[in-house]
Amino acid sequence: MAACDEHGLLGLDEAMARLARVIPSPSWEALKADRDDPALDLSAMDGAAMRSADGASLRTVMGALYAGDDPSRFQVGPGEAVRIMTGAALPGGADCVVPVEQLREVVNGITPSEAPKVGDHIRHRGCHAHTGDALLPEGTPLNAARVGLRAWTGLPVPPPKRVRVGIASTGDELSGDPAPWQIRDSNGPMLAALAHNLGAWALRLPPLPDVKGALEERLSDLTGLSVLITSGGVSMGEKDLLPGALRALGAEILFHKLDLKPGKPMLAAMLGKTVVLGLPGNPQGAYLNARIFLPIVLARLTGTELPELWRRGSLVETVPNKGPRPLLQPCRREEAHLVPLPNRGSGDLVTLARADACAWIPPGGAEPGPVRYLDLP
Repeated sequence: MAACDEHGLLGLDEAMARLARVIPSPSWEALKADRDDPALDLSAMDGAAMRSADGASLRTVMGALYAGDDPSRFQVGPGEAVRIMTGAALPGGADCVVPVEQLREVVNGITPSEAPKVGDHIRHRGCHAHTGDALLPEGTPLNAARVGLRAWTGLPVPPPKRVRVGIASTGDELSGDPAPWQIRDSNGPMLAALAHNLGAWALRLPPLPDVKGALEERLSDLTGLSVLITSGGVSMGEKDLLPGALRALGAEILFHKLDLKPGKPMLAAMLGKTVVLGLPGNPQGAYLNARIFLPIVLARLTGTELPELWRRGSLVETVPNKGPRPLLQPCRREEAHLVPLPNRGSGDLVTLARADACAWIPPGGAEPGPVRYLDLP
């Protein structure tokens, strides 16, 4: 399949996969246990460490052990016990722990309410992993638990970071104080908020000019940006200059035009090391395309798991779709039920703002019942 689909519409699943394949991602080394986990037998409860062979008889308390204490200062003999806290290492001679609620305090010590058994309430050495065990294969994407596991094995932990995402609208029609033939820039603030909500460091940039040379000049220096999100300038009009400007600068066009409504004009490219997401100018297409593709970009750049895009819900009424493209229908979500909202097209920001989900409606429409949907953060 050609890298740029000028004469056809690319399916959404293929567009998502294509974007994920091309973005470079950190490659994490395989993890092996550098020591047993736990490294010693540990108490699983607050209580007392003792010998099971002494049954339910009286024990003299020798002292106490807390998590992180060296247990070698105690050696438990017949009729003896050591008070112990959860996570503390078991002292020598002890082979069980009796929880606090099963101990009776007496004048000369403590007495178990019943005879303990060997191994009671102990996390045994190596029960999670043994030295040299393979824990994660090379290239496993990171999540919070895997960051913790790297720290446990003594490997460097990548510092948490937010990917720098620049957001720039296009269009000479934008104005802060618009005349009737002009509009305010709603896409810029909307996309910056979405990028922030998805975990990126969102940077609002000045609007991109609708002039070929000036546009190329602006795009030629994206220093410090891992991602550039634009809105507008990717369709078929005389001033839709972004695709040509990117090609002139040597960008790799990953795809242009999707089999999706709204969002057909969507473009994705690699300009050097910067990922460019060229979104449509209409607010619904801009928001929904960013909602779909930006999480993939952020996951690849940070070496984390690709996100699960779709959730499952139940449409409460029929939604028609007479067009040939799948439709993302704004809905209000009531638990797992999706209530379609009256929608006046891709420029209807009011309906988008009232929605908290978008249902996937195939060509031909969808009857009430199970559907997949996007949530709208």
